[in-house]
Amino acid sequence: MPRYFFNTRIGDEVIADPEGEELRNPDRAWEVARAMIHELLKIEGVESLMRAVLEVTDDEGEIVLEFPFAEAVLDDSDADDDNISVTKH
Repeated sequence: MPRYFFNTRIGDEVIADPEGEELRNPDRAWEVARAMIHELLKIEGVESLMRAVLEVTDDEGEIVLEFPFAEAVLDDSDADDDNISVTKH
């Protein structure tokens, strides 16, 4: 199963995910990224992270998904977030 890394980029600063998470496919990585952003926004607050981006990379360091935190705020369908585990940084 492929391993995905969830790195948070805020401006020029990157908070790396050194462990990653094994997931079945990029669609599942998108679901986990979305849930992670929603959780971080609950903890840190919306204003402090509006310019942040979650960069999901594969084992080779290639970016497979860029998920802006602002996009997650605009997405109001939170129905499945409680059933998705999130990677901890």
